[in-house]
Amino acid sequence: MTQVFFGGPDQPSGFLRDLLARHVDAVPQGGEILWTTYYFRDLALAEALVRAKQRGVAVKLCLEASPKLSSANQAVQARLTAFDGLGDGFKPVKHLLPAHLHEKIYYFSHPEPVALVGSFNPSGNTPEDSEVVRRIGDQDRGHNCLVALDDPAAVASLRRHVLSLHAGTQGLATYFNRSDFRNGKLGLFHYPRWDNAVVDRLIGERKFGRIRIAASHFRDRSIARLLGRQVKDGASVTVIAHDTLRRVPKRIEAFARAQGIDFIRYAHPQGLPMHCKFMLLEAPGIRRVLFGSMNLTLTSRYLNNELLVALDDTPDIFAAFEARFAHMLAETRQFRTHAEGHNGHPS
Repeated sequence: MTQVFFGGPDQPSGFLRDLLARHVDAVPQGGEILWTTYYFRDLALAEALVRAKQRGVAVKLCLEASPKLSSANQAVQARLTAFDGLGDGFKPVKHLLPAHLHEKIYYFSHPEPVALVGSFNPSGNTPEDSEVVRRIGDQDRGHNCLVALDDPAAVASLRRHVLSLHAGTQGLATYFNRSDFRNGKLGLFHYPRWDNAVVDRLIGERKFGRIRIAASHFRDRSIARLLGRQVKDGASVTVIAHDTLRRVPKRIEAFARAQGIDFIRYAHPQGLPMHCKFMLLEAPGIRRVLFGSMNLTLTSRYLNNELLVALDDTPDIFAAFEARFAHMLAETRQFRTHAEGHNGHPS
């Protein structure tokens, strides 16, 4: 059964990293763990992977070699490349183009094959580095999401994808020619790809009555324009975006508002990030949720290794994302009330 897991200020700190740790510890000798992620700073979680290898688990990890904060992955990389680390199971992924390995896929063979995908990087550590947290955000306490996919064919497809990345077999001939997976209500779309308008089609293929988006990064004006067309056709469109201007520039906010989009900044009083990336689309006869690692940016659309998941008419999953959106929206209202009170305005 597909399950959704959310980290956030309302959850214990490290809720999602602990979820990953439990999955690592549950894989027995002869099993397999396959990961791909962008940031990895959690040395305790790295040790859990090493212990898994030592007990006879096949562990393979693809990690971005040059993240935006260049020093972030160095300690974990040093541990995993040590003589008692993961050996050739560890692969730092480099790029010819100005791109990044940004997808987050965590595959486990036991107790049953499952792949956790979404927005969460294990980028926290103990003791913590306050400067790193300032630069990339406290992902163990901020809003994040992982979805456990257990559809056997989908999980097998994700497994093959990570193995291909690890083997380095995705050369230029196949770099932009991705094999998608579709199985009824579920679709997996890998980036980079020549056909990079998947999100555009999934949003624009029909008139939706209601669209809600959580976007940690939003710099793609074409998506804002597409949402504006939905507004003109009668849709209610609400966006909750991160408050960092580097991730969501003022020009995008102004353009979106001019299109009639209800555009709301998530600005936590403690600076905790809103790192979720999902969309809720509703029309007569369909309720669709899109999620994964993809940001609404040109880099995600054209260059990065990304994963986009589409699920149609899965009531429990849609309801879980809907509840999380409502929770974050309520938080933004509380933040505004708190700020007005501290500014001397009536609360």
